[in-house]
Amino acid sequence: MAETMYHAPVYEPTVDELAVLKKLEMGEPVSLESAAREHLSRRLRERGLVEVDGSRRWLITAAGRAQIRRVEA
Repeated sequence: MAETMYHAPVYEPTVDELAVLKKLEMGEPVSLESAAREHLSRRLRERGLVEVDGSRRWLITAAGRAQIRRVEA
């Protein structure tokens, strides 16, 4: 039986997740290793707010930028 991932109908990022999105928006690098050390959730990737490049760095997506703008508005 295949596992399905539950997603709550409304996504509200944590303060830490918003901080990472803002760092990425400003061009600061965030590696997978540093994200693991900071105990960041995989929700950012699961929700399509970040993606991982070939050098294992996180990159913010258009959806991530929209999330920052929505929260700041």
